Amino acid sequence: MSKLHLVFGGRVRDPQGLDFVDLAAIDFVGLFPDYASALDAWRANAQRTVDDAEMKYVVVHLHRLLEPELK
Repeated sequence: MSKLHLVFGGRVRDPQGLDFVDLAAIDFVGLFPDYASALDAWRANAQRTVDDAEMKYVVVHLHRLLEPELK
């Protein structure tokens, strides 16, 4: 199985948390086959919104959710 990663972001209530304000407005950046390409996408989007403290992008390790026994 590929080590799939999901990158998405949106407006959060608290910049230190993951409580997204409007789930309908989430920006789904994409699915990536490896961490390096997901990190590049995350970095590009996080840098684009760096001046907005309420915008947050994250990388989700989907492979860990799909097969938790295989870290």
